[in-house]
Amino acid sequence: MADVFVCARCRAVLTAPVSRVALPVHAHHTYGHDMLPALMEPGTYAVDPEPFGPPWRPWSEIGADEAEARGIFAPVHALSFGAPGAVVVAPGDTRGTVLIPERCDGYCLGLDGRDGPNLACARCGLAVATRIDDCSLWQAVWLAPDAVRRLPAEGSAGRTAEWKGTPSVEQSGRWNPRWEAAVGAALAHMLAASAGAPVAVPDGLVADTFGRALEVLLPPGQPPQRASLTGPNLPAPCPVADIALVPRHPRTGKTWQPPGTAKAVPLAADVWTALAFPREQRPVPATGGMPEGVLRDDPLPPYPHELFRPDSKVFLHTLARLPAVREPWLRRIYDHVRKHPYARPF
Repeated sequence: MADVFVCARCRAVLTAPVSRVALPVHAHHTYGHDMLPALMEPGTYAVDPEPFGPPWRPWSEIGADEAEARGIFAPVHALSFGAPGAVVVAPGDTRGTVLIPERCDGYCLGLDGRDGPNLACARCGLAVATRIDDCSLWQAVWLAPDAVRRLPAEGSAGRTAEWKGTPSVEQSGRWNPRWEAAVGAALAHMLAASAGAPVAVPDGLVADTFGRALEVLLPPGQPPQRASLTGPNLPAPCPVADIALVPRHPRTGKTWQPPGTAKAVPLAADVWTALAFPREQRPVPATGGMPEGVLRDDPLPPYPHELFRPDSKVFLHTLARLPAVREPWLRRIYDHVRKHPYARPF
């Protein structure tokens, strides 16, 4: 089922037909100093349940009690006191909007939304959305929840959320920033599930992405807990894992629940799928046309040129919202990473 969003004042259509999917874990986080692609796939939208955009208040004005009432259990730099429920779409899915020139400030090469909504309804002039496309930021249009209305899209079946894998490494040899964000979020959940004990992960790409961080952040000496990939269409791990690395549904964002007593650690569906069902195959000699499913050796498959580093900003954002961070041992990790966000393993 697809929806369209219209102006709350004049009912002008503001988007193409779009279908709801889970909010990406990296929705509000920066990466590098390059121009990034669109946050959302064409034809999709997501809803942020937390407040979004200005006004912002620093932690010194908020305090622990007010923050905890909002589900924040450790200090953060600042919190948004904008309206919750902002809707994000790809910039190419917007319709019938114009820029508001006096609200088009940015940091470097584009718009960063610092002044609040910078797109207005072309028909009536109501400020309806915030366009973000500056360097380091995922390109997106955030529809203001109090300025738009959602309606069913007539004659459109909508786009189905797909279980597809995202490559771990880009052609440049850099780790995919979506992987760095997804693993950063899952790492916070894995630390909480560990209760402070070491965690052993499977060899291969899971060890490449999670192993070094777990070795650095969790103390040795205790018998390790065993973590494994678990989820739909995978055989049950044997022996049974203590911690299950499971997917978040690409449409609903709900965490897949493992059988038994294993503690679930949610991972973005596109990264989980790539870990659980790797598609890369070794090049093989062939005559004539290249057979279906055979990997060409021209160009060579990309390999990373550095060790994997989870995204520290996504890690801290996620960990601050887990009640377990109030445990002294985990709070020490949070405070250390917050003070040294680029130290090992980040």
